[in-house]
Amino acid sequence: MNPRDALVSAFRNLFSHKLRSALSMLGMLFGVGAVIAMLAIGAGAERQALAMIERLGLRNVLIRNLDLKKDELQEIRKKSPGVSPRDGEAVKEAVPGVAFVAPIVRVHTYGVMAAGTSTDASVYGVSWRQPELFGLELSEGRFLDELDEKDNAQVCVIGPDVRRDLFGYGPAVGKDLKVDDVWLTVVGVLAAPEAGGGSFQGVQISSIGRDVDIPVTTAMRKFDRDPLKSPVDEIVVRLKNGVRPQAAAAVIGTLVNRLHGGAKDFDITVPEALLEQSRKTQRLFSIVMGCIAGISLLVGGIGIMNIMLASVLERTREIGIRLAVGAKRRDVALQFVSESAAISLIGGSAGVVMGLVIAKIIALSAGWPTVVTVFSVVLAFGVSIAVGVLSGLYPALRAADLNPIDALRYE
Repeated sequence: MNPRDALVSAFRNLFSHKLRSALSMLGMLFGVGAVIAMLAIGAGAERQALAMIERLGLRNVLIRNLDLKKDELQEIRKKSPGVSPRDGEAVKEAVPGVAFVAPIVRVHTYGVMAAGTSTDASVYGVSWRQPELFGLELSEGRFLDELDEKDNAQVCVIGPDVRRDLFGYGPAVGKDLKVDDVWLTVVGVLAAPEAGGGSFQGVQISSIGRDVDIPVTTAMRKFDRDPLKSPVDEIVVRLKNGVRPQAAAAVIGTLVNRLHGGAKDFDITVPEALLEQSRKTQRLFSIVMGCIAGISLLVGGIGIMNIMLASVLERTREIGIRLAVGAKRRDVALQFVSESAAISLIGGSAGVVMGLVIAKIIALSAGWPTVVTVFSVVLAFGVSIAVGVLSGLYPALRAADLNPIDALRYE
């Protein structure tokens, strides 16, 4: 008997016992489906984490002002002014491998209005190099330029949600809006990023959709700021190619700490380190979830072995007849291995479909990103076939070892 004939015979035997075969396939179906769904969740989470980290810039080091209570700030301000442009200038001059630095100022505003309409928005004073730092893209117009920053120009770039709230779906470039009592002209509209705002590894990431970006010099000169607050909220340090961010961050932290007189009023964030930590976490999550889902495959394999042992028992007389008329023992073994492989093949195929459906349902209902990779499908399906074949191996060998005379006498 060749493998093709054995497989055809296996499918014929399975379809002659539809209910029993279907029940034995359930373990493979749920196991494969669970593995694919779990790995899809892990891959989706990893992709989202990467998108959020890219929003921070992998070659950036962030010097961020800490939000402290008023009484703490009063004591700290006696020896440290907080994060300031002076810090950025010192870092650029003293730390090797720094390409440039860019301050960011959060403008505390009571409203953003245009044409009698208002909206909730976050207003930031930023450098003209902001797109280079954070990979920003525009859907309309241009971004701020070096001349805008030098002249304290009253211009702005708005996020897509702000554009929709204030100007609908009509043109926004060239229109005016008012932040507090300062009028600004819109020169560009940001494109929506792949990943939204939120918090990642304890680091807050703004949502570009509701941002209004103005020149940092305009923010510092034309908007009031609490005297206890630091002059700027954040300084982004862009490193040159080939410079290790974590090593540079250690030098930057030491320098800024001295400038602040040892006051703990700032924090150093290294996006590359956050990415490494996120990958370790996601890898551990995928391994744990894969092992849990793999238990279902193991249980499915035990079910197949149980069914095949029962099949050998009830077909003992048939096996004796085949051996008596000249069938070789390897033909008998091949027959039962083919049946177990067929069970896992059908169950695994159905499990792949089930895994794809589960991943899609999770993405639509929970809003959780899922990514089904070719690797996860091949892995789950391949393991199911291997488990099926191995589970049928012992029953097949047991059938092949039957004595033809004893088998013919079996009732």
